[in-house]
Amino acid sequence: MSIATTPTSRGRRSSLLSKLRPRLLETLTTPHAVDRYLELVDPMMTVDDMRAEVVAVRHQTSDTVTLTLRPTWQWKGFSAGHFVQIGVVVDGVRHTRCYSPAGTAGTGDDTIELTVKAQPDGIVSNYLVASAKPGLVVNLAPATGTFELPSPRPDHVLLISGGSGITPVMSMLRTLVHEGYTGRVAFLHYAYTENDVCYRAELDRIAAENDNVDVLYAYTDQQNGGHLHGFFDTEHLNAAAPWHASAQTYLCGPPGLMKGVRSVFDDLGLSESLFSEEFVTAVPVVDGDASGTVSFSGSSVEAENDGATLLEQAENAGLTPEFGCRMGICFTCTAIKKSGCTRNVKTGELDSDPDNEIQLCISVPVGDVDIDV
Repeated sequence: MSIATTPTSRGRRSSLLSKLRPRLLETLTTPHAVDRYLELVDPMMTVDDMRAEVVAVRHQTSDTVTLTLRPTWQWKGFSAGHFVQIGVVVDGVRHTRCYSPAGTAGTGDDTIELTVKAQPDGIVSNYLVASAKPGLVVNLAPATGTFELPSPRPDHVLLISGGSGITPVMSMLRTLVHEGYTGRVAFLHYAYTENDVCYRAELDRIAAENDNVDVLYAYTDQQNGGHLHGFFDTEHLNAAAPWHASAQTYLCGPPGLMKGVRSVFDDLGLSESLFSEEFVTAVPVVDGDASGTVSFSGSSVEAENDGATLLEQAENAGLTPEFGCRMGICFTCTAIKKSGCTRNVKTGELDSDPDNEIQLCISVPVGDVDIDV
């Protein structure tokens, strides 16, 4: 006897199989997750893990690399100004860093563009600038962040960036142009010299093709060329956007620029109209700083303190604590410090109280520490 199958029943069966298949594969491949086996065949073949393959590489300046990534099926896109985390293995150790996509948001393009600048003592940035090639596969986390354009859009927009901080505001500019935004836009970028400016040809083209967009370059180490010279001040602000009081301003750059812009906006009473993105860079270990033992008592694992954040040390010890932004914003990696002292890499504050909640991604141990992970 045969059983008739209707299109509806076939659809339900297909849906059920799609839900059961990952669980079946997980059971058959225990003790490891199914993705650990699939990556041996093709690292871009995943069930759970999101990854991305480098499909294009170009060097806009001597110390930067611009990567075009093709993500796996889990990618849901991004908003202009958001950041992603990518994970790469360097010398056998997995490292994760945050970078902001520079591309246009909302176009349906399934690629991701990142521009990375080599940083002193930057393990990941130096590796990518020197060694990234098409075919490199990196781990990828969903785009997230609070640095973004509001909806509806502001009447006028001022974008200020410095160095590699250009990427999130470049994404904002590209997105505004793509949307046909008609408000006034000023794009003020700081660099050492004209040879250190990424996206210069495109920025010049955008300014030439859009009457409402002004692009200005400020050079801190070059006295000729460009529109402005030296460091940000009220004079620079008025030159770039004399209408700044009626604009929303978006800022991303090195600490010196961030501090200077905030100071000027505070003095003018415009701090509420200033929005900024700030990343926590990897803190190098200073000789003598790293000592003691880190006890991950929740897993009965111990490791010698190497001076890295507790999140990185846990991962290097083979543990997989939950994490989100890796920069002290989302609190996903919060854990209980049962004993010992930790230092917050953002504020420098020490915490020696027992049974305190700390964020693993921005906490480094000072001597012996016991963490419930």
